Amino acid sequence: MRYEPIDPQLFVRNRDRLRSLLKPNSIVIVHSNDIYPTNADGSMSFKQNADLMYLTGVDQEETILVLMPDAKDPKQREILLVKETSELIAIWDGDKLTKEQAKAATGIERIEWTHSFDSLLHTLVPQADHIYLPTNEHLRASVIVETRNDRFIKQCQARYPLHSYQRLAPLMHRLRITKDPVEIDIIQKACNITGKGFRRLLGFVKPGVGEWEVEAELLHEFVRNKSRGFAYGPIIGSGKNACVLHYIENSAVCNDGEMLLLDVAAEYAGWASDLTRTIPVNGRFTQRQRQVYDAVLRVLRGANEILRPGNNPMDYQKQVIEIMEGELIGLGLIDAKAAKEQGPDKPLVKKYFMHGTSHHMGLDVHDVAPPNEPFAEGMVFTIEPGIYIREEGLGIRLENDVLIGKDSNFDLMGNIPIEAEEIEALMNVR
Repeated sequence: MRYEPIDPQLFVRNRDRLRSLLKPNSIVIVHSNDIYPTNADGSMSFKQNADLMYLTGVDQEETILVLMPDAKDPKQREILLVKETSELIAIWDGDKLTKEQAKAATGIERIEWTHSFDSLLHTLVPQADHIYLPTNEHLRASVIVETRNDRFIKQCQARYPLHSYQRLAPLMHRLRITKDPVEIDIIQKACNITGKGFRRLLGFVKPGVGEWEVEAELLHEFVRNKSRGFAYGPIIGSGKNACVLHYIENSAVCNDGEMLLLDVAAEYAGWASDLTRTIPVNGRFTQRQRQVYDAVLRVLRGANEILRPGNNPMDYQKQVIEIMEGELIGLGLIDAKAAKEQGPDKPLVKKYFMHGTSHHMGLDVHDVAPPNEPFAEGMVFTIEPGIYIREEGLGIRLENDVLIGKDSNFDLMGNIPIEAEEIEALMNVR
């Protein structure tokens, strides 16, 4: 692995917290993700199942975690199964974890090879009353491809049809919503790498540069700082492309007088960061661009003041919409009288600001959480307001990642330039 080793006590704590939520006499079984194919003999880069990563820190295919806290035999209470390596595998794919390495990385005493799973399963499951299995229950998930965990659910239910099956997802959502101090340190590293990439761009972007070239500069900076790359597909949209929320073509040339929207961030050790900045291609804001930019920045700062413990996502979004409405009136985009007369859905505002303001962030860039859970200390959120004026070909979005604290929020991206004056100054140091 290219990142620094993670303290295994993080994963010990995570498993302990999960055990405290289980029904008596339960077993938990979590499989790694598959390596997905492309075409012919090609394959995609491996991305670990986030729940397994959270509970073990093992970033390797064909890994299985089995927890059975109430097993009579203490050796059956916590087992990790990893892929057995061979000389052939080592030659073609490199080393895999040894049992000793897996034990050291996870804090799990009993390590077995994955090929012994079937026999182990039949030893353990008949002793249990409840079987907890993972599913993807993110509210925005579109599940088309069958995962290794999906296949196992079918196999397990066919083999043991009379057991009580339980959803692991709600428990994992409850656990992952609040970040451990070790997790926060990892996310901070991802944010710091992202900041290095953004600063590099401020000396690179100019009229005539291709959006794809900007992407290449970022990837270079991320990888050279021990990230595996982007935490999500990069959005690099100049001019009117900035008004396309999920623009991923990154194929246009950046022209003089345009703004360049950058929704780009690095991952580190599996954890995500999430940044958006919008900069003038030629290094200088026009008066109109600056007006809109400052309005978005004021909304971001206003949102940070109400993203506080006890508030909840639905009320928070309504409050942000109210702040945004005032800014849109000030920009002359909507009429104050018409704004008062519009319905509660605020269609006039949503013409220019049509997405949510914040989302949880962690192992997944849109991290899991119980629906409409009130904000609480220890949660990590993005704040990402934007104004998109399609008739002007102008889209501006700004985004930082913040840790909710007891007395105030901590901006994990507070060292990344966001003030218009600082951006102009850095872009004009050539």
